[in-house]
Formats: sequence, structure tokens, C-alpha cells
Amino acid sequence: QVQLVESGGGLVQRGGSLRLSCAASGGAFPTYTMGWFRQAPGKEREFVAHISWIGDSSNYADSVKGRFTISRDNAKNTVSLQMSRLKPEDTAVYYCAAAIAGYAPRNAANYNYWGQGTQVTASS
Repeated sequence: QVQLVESGGGLVQRGGSLRLSCAASGGAFPTYTMGWFRQAPGKEREFVAHISWIGDSSNYADSVKGRFTISRDNAKNTVSLQMSRLKPEDTAVYYCAAAIAGYAPRNAANYNYWGQGTQVTASS
């Protein structure tokens, strides 16, 4: 059983930064495509970023491109999301997810395991 535990969320002012981390246990983390998604109140869960199993490829939602950076450490079974220049519209619960197969990584339905989420609030 794969378990994903996010940490690092919190309250930050507009323009501030936060670093989210996701620690994985169980399974075969180095072989998984990893993604970050977010869900704001009253909205559907949306793709934020993903990174390939070896870490040589990543992709971002247009809304966060240039401000967020995803990275992974396969030796430590962790994936991180560095968020900079945060905006109030970034406020959401952020989820870490793992996909056994790496196709269509922007689609939440293709992920097999999910964390419980961590709240990020960017105040105006």
C-alpha cells in the first residue's frame, strides 16, 4: 500500500513563497510519475504540475508556469513543489499524487494514489 503525506502548507501574503513536500512510503516510488493537484472551495480539482519517474521531464499548468517548480528525490522518496510569487487565486488544498503509468499526467483520473492534502492560503 502506497501512502503519500504532504506537508508545508500554510498562510502566506501575496507575493510570498511556500515549499510543499510529499513523502511516500510503500510501493515503488522511483518508478511513479508524480503530480501535484489543487482544489479550491466550490471548484473541481485541477492539475498543477507533474514530473516523470526519473525527473527529466516536467509540465505545469499555465496558471503556475514560471512561478512553481516541481522536483523529486528518488533516494528519499519525496517530491516537492516550490511555489513563488503566490497569488490569492492559488489558495486551495494541494494534493500529491502518484501514477503507476505515466500517460496523460494532467488527468487526475490516471493517478493511483493520493495524499490527504495540505492547505495553502495566499492572502491579498
